[in-house]
Amino acid sequence: MARHHADWNWQDVNSPFARIFYVVEGGADLVLPDGVHPLRPGHMYFIPPFTTHSYRCDAHFVHYYLHIYEDAPDSSGFLEEWHFPTEVEGGTLEQLLFERLCHLNPHMVLPQSDPTSYDNGPTLVRNITRNRQRTFCNRVESRGIIFQLFSRFLASATHGHGHIDERIQRSMAEIRSRLCKPITLDQLAEAVSLSKDHYIRLFKREVGCTPQQYINRKKIEQAQLILFTEDVPVKNVAYMLGFEDHSYFNRLFRQRTGYTPKQYREVMRG
Repeated sequence: MARHHADWNWQDVNSPFARIFYVVEGGADLVLPDGVHPLRPGHMYFIPPFTTHSYRCDAHFVHYYLHIYEDAPDSSGFLEEWHFPTEVEGGTLEQLLFERLCHLNPHMVLPQSDPTSYDNGPTLVRNITRNRQRTFCNRVESRGIIFQLFSRFLASATHGHGHIDERIQRSMAEIRSRLCKPITLDQLAEAVSLSKDHYIRLFKREVGCTPQQYINRKKIEQAQLILFTEDVPVKNVAYMLGFEDHSYFNRLFRQRTGYTPKQYREVMRG
């Protein structure tokens, strides 16, 4: 449980993690791209990964905090497949679930609230190592609690691709499952029994971007996670994600994040 007295003020936080907060006492503001969300006691709040946001607090504020990330691309894409509401009502049970999660994972307690103190590669790697050292029953119970908390948001969530042509949904899942493998538009079109031109037009109509733009976005997001958590040389990251032209990878990365891959790693690791 984190306790604050007008000292929870952090600007432009952005990382590969999804976040869930449960507010116990007091109040603060969460600033998201869609506006300002007052944080109220007895409510939970969800922040998607790769979402720039800020916190504002000018009084007493007590909350629990949890961050989650999908550590490998796969066809399920749980965090991408659903659009979660920002706020849902909680209660005694939700607070007890957070308390139980803290009891099961005392080693995961954050020493301070500054996001730069925990949103960094070394801390993540250390926590992943500690997580793997836990007993199996502990990991199962912790995962179950996290899914219970997520279920509160799922009750009001909408399927992110529910309105999209089923062929394009399958293609998007295929892309996410092959980020570290070569992906060609010819292969993707053939997999859904469409001509390449028809596939591109349908994908853009359904998703709002071309297949190549979607591929590049997902690859850059995966590159962010790799740069954040692993000590792989930048050039190797590009090759791991199927970029033969390292300069092209750098340009795409900068367009997406505002940083070169090297700068991003330096900033995120402090």
